Amino acid sequence: MQYKKSDFYYGLPEELIAQTPAEPRDSSRLLVYNRASGLTEHRIFKDITEYLHAGDVLVVNNTKVLPARLYAHTENGGAVEVLLLKRLNKDEWEVLVKPGKKCTAGKKLIISDELSLTVTGITDSGERIVKFAYKGVFEEIIERLGTMPLPPYIKTKLQDKDRYQTVYAKTDGSAAAPTAGLHFTPELLEKLRGAGVEIAEVLLHVGLGTFRPVKEDIITDHKMHSEYYEVSEKSAEIINKAKREGRRVIAVGTTSVRTLESVADENGFLKPCSGNTQIFIYPPYKFKCVDALITNFHLPESTLIMLVAALTGREQILSLYETAVKEKYRFFSFGDAMMVL
Repeated sequence: MQYKKSDFYYGLPEELIAQTPAEPRDSSRLLVYNRASGLTEHRIFKDITEYLHAGDVLVVNNTKVLPARLYAHTENGGAVEVLLLKRLNKDEWEVLVKPGKKCTAGKKLIISDELSLTVTGITDSGERIVKFAYKGVFEEIIERLGTMPLPPYIKTKLQDKDRYQTVYAKTDGSAAAPTAGLHFTPELLEKLRGAGVEIAEVLLHVGLGTFRPVKEDIITDHKMHSEYYEVSEKSAEIINKAKREGRRVIAVGTTSVRTLESVADENGFLKPCSGNTQIFIYPPYKFKCVDALITNFHLPESTLIMLVAALTGREQILSLYETAVKEKYRFFSFGDAMMVL
């Protein structure tokens, strides 16, 4: 069957788009859907301990969001906003610039006395390739001068930039947070470990393609963005052992799903590796590695709701979202969570 993007549309009142994160993190709400029984439950996120059991493997994405939004000016003084998307090598990046008209090849942009960039090229989709010049350590300068690149639907200023990072974030490189992980606290993770739940870390640097709308009417015509991933030897071992022993592999977030399903062979086993993935998961899709999913509520007609629909079925996900709207769950990056068992 050929799905249209309109097959994944649902109505959402604007007031249900969360503007601030829940405090504490694990006090957000949790909608639990059991595929085997068809039952739906309404819980609090910290109750997740009741649904995870000894032997389960929780797979988390340990990427760290860069304070990737920089404010620059041209040599003539014109203001330009620069958004870091993807590191290409030590000093070269793919970036988004706004306004873009004047940012032609060769154009220099100044961010501060210690940081500037020169446009070296333009991609087919309009992003700029730039080369940075700086005095000191690049990462430290970005940490100091950059601001968090919150999604466009969040209008409220973030008071604490750590709230747009997971508590297990390690490796700089994302332009957006893997938001399903924002609900976990160190105490909750410790409680799960104490109950015999294993935690395996993978890496996928989240690009802004995550927020790009599907423009094509037929979803298979959509070109998926590319994102860099890594699976370590240790994590591959933990997950492979669980698969051999028939234990559950539970992905935290669509980014963990995309990593696992990109790397897994037909039997769900992984090899340690790294690379770039453009995997696009939509119904019908046979999952090779992932048995269950913890995720947030995603934008209508987005590749993310299509991915979750591949696990639940299209009609079922729309029914669950309808329930979430009726029950006034909070949606998107700082919103509530859903668990699909």
